[in-house]
Amino acid sequence: MTQNPELRTHQKPIPYGRQYITEDDIQAVVETLQSDYLTQGPKVAQFEEAFAKYVGAKYAVACANGTAALHLCTLALGVGEQSRVITTPITFVASANCVRYCGGTVEFCDIDPATALLDVEKVRQLVESKPKGYYSGIIPVDFAGNPVNLEAFRQLADEHGLWLIEDAAHSPGGSFIDSQGEKQRCGNGRYADLSIFSFHPVKHIATGEGGMVTTNDEALYQKLLLYRTHGITRDPELLEENHGGWYMEMQELGYNYRIPDMLCALGLSQLQRAEAGLARRRGIAKVYDRAFSSVVGIQTLKTTPAAMHEEETGHAYHLYVIRVEDRKGLYDYLREHKILAQVHYIPAHTMPYYRGLGYREGDFPAAEHYYEECLSLPMYPSLTQEEQKFVIEKVIEFVQR
Repeated sequence: MTQNPELRTHQKPIPYGRQYITEDDIQAVVETLQSDYLTQGPKVAQFEEAFAKYVGAKYAVACANGTAALHLCTLALGVGEQSRVITTPITFVASANCVRYCGGTVEFCDIDPATALLDVEKVRQLVESKPKGYYSGIIPVDFAGNPVNLEAFRQLADEHGLWLIEDAAHSPGGSFIDSQGEKQRCGNGRYADLSIFSFHPVKHIATGEGGMVTTNDEALYQKLLLYRTHGITRDPELLEENHGGWYMEMQELGYNYRIPDMLCALGLSQLQRAEAGLARRRGIAKVYDRAFSSVVGIQTLKTTPAAMHEEETGHAYHLYVIRVEDRKGLYDYLREHKILAQVHYIPAHTMPYYRGLGYREGDFPAAEHYYEECLSLPMYPSLTQEEQKFVIEKVIEFVQR
């Protein structure tokens, strides 16, 4: 592969991810800025309705960010000091922290080395090692955009009376095929009690900051609405008293997790391009796959099939992760050439906070070994073919030297 001299000497840094903002996006925000509502206005409900339709869920609740979405889920499910919740160590720490916010106990479980997803069989072993009722729920993560098999987790959860929160922050538009051969879209509420999404700039749909919870459970939906806005309701049908049109009641201890109308306007505009962006991400992944398939020393993560054909994927490709023996060396080498690859993630149980709760290195060997080798390469719709070619060239150059 011939190196492009212009890229070598003059290229701008190539990040692992970046937002893509169009003139339509800007105009949508400007129109909202010029409207009567900057927050608590009609764009919030419009974004919720459009997003629920996109993933195939009955209800959606927009909020301040993905972490707030996770916290709202644990609040709605009644997580408290007696709750023990299982999740993966290979995730952003918010997937675990939401349990701690409510005073619950986090128990990590190891990953499947082939996919880096929470291993359902290891979770089963953990659950069945304790008396029934010991655990409250499970938070599987669609890591990198690769959907977990929620049907398998639902079966386990039903056997032991557990709830499921799907952390789908990486996978809007992603899907997997269930045992009946049906496509199940991430966040559609078919198997998870609640699912969350993030609209951080590097995600598929960027609002700056923002999050969404989806569900098919009306009772949980009403709780999410209440906790999102200080625990306050103005709904006449829910009020214990009613003093007049001004009256409202704080019925629970909630939070200010609202999202402004300007951000929802941006989200609505971005959502119109979601499928095109997803197709582009999958196209970039195919180019990486072909380039690395026969290179000794580079491993890619196994993808969950989304159809009966192995070639058709439901992977949403928030990240494209490779594994190499000298990860630190490759990371530094790429940065020397202005390729800003990133590491996802430092295992959560090795963070000082969780070490302080009793976790130690060596607890989850598959997750820790994965961390020693993983590197996320540039993956975003506006990545050019020339830029991707340069990234591939430098990765292979380092591995083969």
